[in-house]
Amino acid sequence: MSSLLRASFARAAALVAAVALAATASSSAQPPAPKKKTYVFGVIAKSASNPVFVAARTGANDAAKAIGKEMGVEIKIDWRTPNNEDAQRQADYVEQLSASADGIAVSCTDAKTLKSAINSAVDKGVPVVCFDSDAADSKRFAYFGTDDLACGKQVAVELAKAMGEKGVVAILAGNQTAPNLQKRVAGVKEGLAAFKDIKVLDTYYHRETPQDAVAKMEEVQRTNPQVTGWALVGGWPLNTENALGNIAGKAKVVSVDALRPMLSYVRNGQVDVLLGQQVYEWGYESVRLLANKVIAGKSPTDPIVKADLVRVTKENVDEYARNWEKWAPESGKR
Repeated sequence: MSSLLRASFARAAALVAAVALAATASSSAQPPAPKKKTYVFGVIAKSASNPVFVAARTGANDAAKAIGKEMGVEIKIDWRTPNNEDAQRQADYVEQLSASADGIAVSCTDAKTLKSAINSAVDKGVPVVCFDSDAADSKRFAYFGTDDLACGKQVAVELAKAMGEKGVVAILAGNQTAPNLQKRVAGVKEGLAAFKDIKVLDTYYHRETPQDAVAKMEEVQRTNPQVTGWALVGGWPLNTENALGNIAGKAKVVSVDALRPMLSYVRNGQVDVLLGQQVYEWGYESVRLLANKVIAGKSPTDPIVKADLVRVTKENVDEYARNWEKWAPESGKR
């Protein structure tokens, strides 16, 4: 195992331990006995078609089994996720689950749209935790996921290094209303500002499908041949084959996410660095936070639980790929 990957996994293990420790730190008393034998946690991701959320769903289901056994209860996961991103449908699911679930975990497509539904659920006595994409101004009790501003800065540093600290960068940014993506874009711009010979051309938004992302990259590269670097704050185009045929050799690419289909682009040299998020843990740790809150009556001392990124390069890509056999055995196979 490479030293980089060992360090990343060590940080992940420390984070998991920290989540559990933080959840118990708020109370020194013995946790109350479970009030029920069965608990239902609703999990609402952004889109069922995105493999990162397939991994999150696996994590949630695994946590339900393991943590339920630890606490002597049965935990059931009620997966309510639109096929494609739809903030209003997510809000509807929160409303529905507030009448049937003991707790809710949600990755917000649009924080403003979700805020009212989240607050309503909490007011009804149903705790809500956010993962991946936060609704910081809502009454959710915790958030687990990437530090998105720091993520964007890390993309900037990796890309600047790959570009030799000079050139023109285009930012591929997905959904313009997603708060996590907005923060990553801000981080990329802030990070690149430190390199005087790098210019940011613009930020490009698009529907979060591989086809739309590829089309946007090709359009921008064709009309702006001066672009020599792409900062992808999400790996949407890399979820399909031959996505960079018109980009390779013209621009360096660094992307957030390290899904199975994306790994081939690192292997063939078309992508310099992938920054993998803890997508499996999105589900696992959300369930842990809900179980501690609902069953044990304990909240984390810090409501923001940050998950480090895993740097994936040619040196550790094959090793990292083995995670996907556990997280999403069928997703992304070709």
